[in-house]
Amino acid sequence: MRDIITLACTECKQRNYTTTKNKKTTPEKLELKKYCRFCRTHTSHKETK
Repeated sequence: MRDIITLACTECKQRNYTTTKNKKTTPEKLELKKYCRFCRTHTSHKETK
């Protein structure tokens, strides 16, 4: 039931991370603070398609 999702930086729009989530328990889009190697800082990363 876990689906693979991609996380993209909200600053530079680069897709940096992949992770999994259960879409039944968390139907909303995931947002995490992660390190972006292109911005060279910790930024917010949102789920993309």
